[in-house]
Amino acid sequence: MNVPELKLDPARTALVLIDLQAGIAALPVQPHDAASVLANARALADRFRALGAPVVLVKVAFPNGPGGLRPITDAGQAQEAPEPAGWSELCAELDVRASDIVVVKRQWGAFYNTDLDSHLRRRGIGTIVLGGIATAIGVDSTARGAHERGYQQIFVEDAMSDLNADTHESTCRYIFPRIGRIRSTQEVLAALA
Repeated sequence: MNVPELKLDPARTALVLIDLQAGIAALPVQPHDAASVLANARALADRFRALGAPVVLVKVAFPNGPGGLRPITDAGQAQEAPEPAGWSELCAELDVRASDIVVVKRQWGAFYNTDLDSHLRRRGIGTIVLGGIATAIGVDSTARGAHERGYQQIFVEDAMSDLNADTHESTCRYIFPRIGRIRSTQEVLAALA
């Protein structure tokens, strides 16, 4: 298959990083370790910032009490427990800036019941570059929401990882190619040159 060269217009492209926060980055992830994902995410964020393109940092905070999600599943029912201190803090490796857009989500996907779509549309964004942890949960759910809203998508394979290498690879092989393009950090950086 002939893969066309990627070209990105910084005026119409945003970087959207999913759940790169202390509690999630501390999990054992595969096939890329969290330190590698964070280093690649930081390289992308620095480049987007230098070009004046939006950097969106999404973090998840699940409410406790009656508003919390507790579905009955084959994996077991979620128990009510307080969020550990610092769990939802964005990773220091991202070097969060005042110009970054921070979105707090309460579901797997970053579009559901948040202002993410409004932030992107007000800035004339038509393409999003996605990374984060976990590939088959937060990134995939956000990607499906973006697809439903008509965004073009670039998935940065080495700026995301999952709790299992199999789910990361399956999502990148079977889901993401149907709704966007998969590239490496270096390919995205080169496309912004």
